[in-house]
Amino acid sequence: MSRAAAIQQAERYFDEGGFFTDLARRVAIKTESQNPARGAELSAYLEAEMQPWLERLGFQCSLFANPADKGGPFLFAERIENAALTTLLSYGHGDVIRGQEEQWRAGLDPWVLQREGERIYGRGSADNKGQHTINLGALEAVLKTRAHLGYNVKLLIETGEETGSPGLRQLCEQNKQRFAADLLIASDGPRLQPGRATIYLGTRGALNFDLAVDLRAGGHHSGNWGGLLRNPGIVLAHAIASITDAKGAIRVPEWRPDSLTPAVRAALADLVIEGGADGPAIDADWGEPGLTPAERVFGWCSFEVLAFVTGNPDKPVNAIPPRASAHCQLRYVVGVDPADIVPALRRHLDSEGYAMVQLAPARDGFFAATRLAPDHPWVKWTAASIARTLGAAPAILPNLGGSLPNDVFADVLGLPTVWIPHSYASCSQHAPNEHLLAPIAREALQIMAGIFWDLGEVGSAPR
Repeated sequence: MSRAAAIQQAERYFDEGGFFTDLARRVAIKTESQNPARGAELSAYLEAEMQPWLERLGFQCSLFANPADKGGPFLFAERIENAALTTLLSYGHGDVIRGQEEQWRAGLDPWVLQREGERIYGRGSADNKGQHTINLGALEAVLKTRAHLGYNVKLLIETGEETGSPGLRQLCEQNKQRFAADLLIASDGPRLQPGRATIYLGTRGALNFDLAVDLRAGGHHSGNWGGLLRNPGIVLAHAIASITDAKGAIRVPEWRPDSLTPAVRAALADLVIEGGADGPAIDADWGEPGLTPAERVFGWCSFEVLAFVTGNPDKPVNAIPPRASAHCQLRYVVGVDPADIVPALRRHLDSEGYAMVQLAPARDGFFAATRLAPDHPWVKWTAASIARTLGAAPAILPNLGGSLPNDVFADVLGLPTVWIPHSYASCSQHAPNEHLLAPIAREALQIMAGIFWDLGEVGSAPR
């Protein structure tokens, strides 16, 4: 009975095919939360797949209907060994985005797990079925080795993260005492580099919004009216261009954070962003000048135009279109007031002469920004555990560049939050050919087995 034996048990879970078998079964359940017809699959993932597996490990499971008007169900599981012990809360989401079956490479099926070399293909392999399968497999390895944990575990699995986690906040508010814990350790998102273990302590927030210029009832012939009628596409293009400079630096004052402190810069100082062999090259002259790439994506805000439409792009005609619209997004960090994001943009557009541009927050696409201090005791403890397993220190990000519902755990439940991602930036999540890298998955099992072992060592965990 030793730490090394628990890690070896986790390695065997991967090497002997247990991990692949479990993940293949889970990937085969078509849990597309963006597809209204998949309600039965969302429930089946929790009831038929996860609940029996967790009960076998000694968890007591409860299913919750979504308290919001929409969204899939939740599974809450707890394994309480002694109420006086440290309690860990973990999280995962069983839903995935649409399969996009027709767009996958020949020979691949999003619902059939398949390994080719170092890549394990399947929808949800990286986001998020593969990641919580790793964590649960590592937890089982510790139980098989030590026969107990030495702490308590609570687990929350949702089925609506890909649609903005509807109902998650309400569920945690309604069950705050029951879900209470000492910390959150969970996994989602990518590593900083494929070969370097990573910890992140929060997430950038995300707010999506729509811009539109609606000038008249219908289109008008460009030969007869060109030069006489405003073109809404041109007006909207100039309005959007006023939000940043020509190289993407944000010009809305309220969107420029004051939270890129010396401590945050120090945490980001040695971090190199790498997306792997298939990752895009970084545009060195894009974004806020004077910042490193790590500071731009983890310590600053970014404005993106996600879609822009005017006229009929598929069948253009010689007419000035009546309307133009764009779907945009601000990724923002701690230090930006989320309640003032849209009002600040309204003031900016008005001051630039674009009062005719309509502005409305999107129904979906909001996550709040969070950030745990890099010197928090649980951060130091987790980093030390990973270094003990791998012989190398992990990268520590004050927050992830993407967004997750981490504010629910940090703000509603009041937990220090430590995320350990098991994917990488070029995994094609949310796209065809999504995959998990086998070397990362195997190493992640080692990392998590070490963490779950250390958490049960007497005197190891911060109090």
